[in-house]
Amino acid sequence: MASSTPVRRPGLLRSREERLVGGVCGGLAEWLGWNPTLVRLLFVGVSVASAAFPGILVYVLLWILMPERRGVDWEV
Repeated sequence: MASSTPVRRPGLLRSREERLVGGVCGGLAEWLGWNPTLVRLLFVGVSVASAAFPGILVYVLLWILMPERRGVDWEV
């Protein structure tokens, strides 16, 4: 019986390629397998709906806490 090894992918990381500011939305998009533009639009929409301040605060916190992706790329 053959054992299958699950594909291991890194945790949530900021993107180096899909970045407009800090790479947070690009990293979320890569992690979720979504379009980066869609993630950015959703993030802005949620931020505006919540009076913008919490969205900006969340972005800055994620920018600080999420490490930047380095080295070998991974594929799902």
